[in-house]
Amino acid sequence: MFTDDKLAALKARFANGRSDAVEDPDFKKAVSLVFKPDGRRAFPYAGVSTLLDAPYRPEAPELADYGGLQVALVGVPMDLGVTNRSGSRLGPRAVRAVERIGPYHHVHRLAPLAELRAADVGDVPFRSRYSLPDSIADIETFYTTLHGAGVIPVSVGGDHSITYPILRALGRDRPVGLVHIDAHCDTSGELEGSRFHHGGPFRQAVLDGVLDPERTIQIGIRGSAEMLYEFSYVSGMTVVHAEEVDTLGLPGVIAKARAVVGDLPFYLSFDVDALDPAYTPGTGTPEVGGLTPREAQHILRGLVGLDLIGGDVVEVAPQYDTTTVTAQIGAMMAFEIVSLLALRMRG
Repeated sequence: MFTDDKLAALKARFANGRSDAVEDPDFKKAVSLVFKPDGRRAFPYAGVSTLLDAPYRPEAPELADYGGLQVALVGVPMDLGVTNRSGSRLGPRAVRAVERIGPYHHVHRLAPLAELRAADVGDVPFRSRYSLPDSIADIETFYTTLHGAGVIPVSVGGDHSITYPILRALGRDRPVGLVHIDAHCDTSGELEGSRFHHGGPFRQAVLDGVLDPERTIQIGIRGSAEMLYEFSYVSGMTVVHAEEVDTLGLPGVIAKARAVVGDLPFYLSFDVDALDPAYTPGTGTPEVGGLTPREAQHILRGLVGLDLIGGDVVEVAPQYDTTTVTAQIGAMMAFEIVSLLALRMRG
């Protein structure tokens, strides 16, 4: 029963309290990222926009130790591998423009940027806006240096072809596992004379020996391009179609993903077209019948404790995203990935 004494106690504690006057230690960490000592907050619509509102450290890639960072947030503005609607070269800019993501994760009860040395280090530098092979090589060079410094990348693309050179850098010494959330398997072969395109990065990564297909799970697959993905089945990848998410249930999908990747290092690649276009219209190859944002978040949160070594969010194409919902979702999925890394580094 709510009594007068209880009301008096609440008044004594909260009647004149500022919003940043919190006692819970997890809340305090999040508050420290948002509030200044005088209780003021930065205006979300002012200043320089960065991925997840992280500190901006464009000089870090030039430093041998990446400035002591543990996690680098990287933009990869390249969409020369698109087979349908172009525009995801503007994805990093759109995700940076999202005003409000985090800083607190209410499910994991942490503020990841308060626990990690993480920063937005800017975009991969490209020598040419015209050459896809050169761009693939530039991405690999950038991530090889990053990985060599012991830094974990979380990237925003760009089309899905960017994941191939990232995997070449991260899987150089040992093939990695993969949790791949997407509408498409992206394991098709050469198209119109090019093996570099957003429909085939994972075939190329397996054939290059940097991705273990038997430790790869692809979730949310659907649509008319299924006939191009024979490689997934022959190589031993686990394919979970969108309708199977309903029959397995989210706990079943998570259990399958955890069993596939096991205790060894794995990479997480999230294509926003994994979600139904009702939620992510701003993408190059939308497919009806996809996941909901909450289902995707649930699956990502279920990977806690596994040996995640990096991740990306790709295929945000803002010119088809009139309400900015796709960019909002892209930013949130990047936040989920960074939260998993913070929990992993907590031990």
